[in-house]
Amino acid sequence: MKRFAKHAAVLLTSMLTLGATSNAFAEKRWDMPTPYGDGTHQTQVARSFAEEVTTKSNGKLTINIHSGGSLIKHPEIHRAVKSRQVPIGEVFIGRLGNLDPIFKLDNIPFLATDFDSAEKLYQASKPELAKALAKENLILLYTSPWPAQDLYSNKVVNSLSDLKGLKMRSYSPTTSRLADLMGTTPVNIPFSDVAQAFTTNAIDAMITSPSTGVNGQSWDYISDFTTIHAWIPKNMVFANKRMFDRLDAETQQVILTAAANAEKKGWELGRKLAVEHTNKLAENGIKVSKPSDQLIEELEEIGSTMVNEWVAEAGESGRTVLKNYLEM
Repeated sequence: MKRFAKHAAVLLTSMLTLGATSNAFAEKRWDMPTPYGDGTHQTQVARSFAEEVTTKSNGKLTINIHSGGSLIKHPEIHRAVKSRQVPIGEVFIGRLGNLDPIFKLDNIPFLATDFDSAEKLYQASKPELAKALAKENLILLYTSPWPAQDLYSNKVVNSLSDLKGLKMRSYSPTTSRLADLMGTTPVNIPFSDVAQAFTTNAIDAMITSPSTGVNGQSWDYISDFTTIHAWIPKNMVFANKRMFDRLDAETQQVILTAAANAEKKGWELGRKLAVEHTNKLAENGIKVSKPSDQLIEELEEIGSTMVNEWVAEAGESGRTVLKNYLEM
């Protein structure tokens, strides 16, 4: 009997040890690279998403944010998630424009110039966006918008002729095409190099959000800001589907719920910061101006050209997206 008790005790100890080991293996850590610094609302939204997943999963899944390209640089994040180098990541949607036309839609100017329209365009395009990611074995989790894209320059701009021959910052295939149509020369410059690019005359102008200008303290090297409200681009967070599918159903649902909450927070912040950051640019000495009627007319004509080019490239699926958007 004593011998049996001894064997039973050993067996119980082994079972407890195995259970502890299994629990340890059940706890997962996901590293999440993001392209922008801690001061941006995009990274703040990503951190709130990660914290909710970690808390609500009771530690079964911990998501660690690596901001500002510290783990993986922006151009490589998509490939890193696709190849399972990391399970999850965040990118500016327009950067992927060469992979599928649906990613270019996010940067088409003068198609959706206010937040209500931008949300409608997102809902109309979301099925195709998810489908394009699925081809890469990726799953869309959430999007978060930037404030509308406005014009930064070191001169007053009343018409496109005032920009002709200048070097314009670009950061996606669509913004390069826009620069061409505006009569400027596109120069691909990452956000981190914008200040140096202006001070060394590598670029003379850029179209980006007031938030980007505030985060980069653009008043140190830019004099004028024209509120053309060209479009409202988005960042998106996506995960590798194989790695997502390896999680238990409960943890998957935690991620999806946290993603929905992050998306709501991101859109609320985008609306709020559009006003706050435009005011902050003015407070720091940048001349904030409304665009002239001539400039808007010229830019809207470019927008029409780019919409037509996009539809020709995207085909039937593109026409369906635009039809659904216009009917909302």
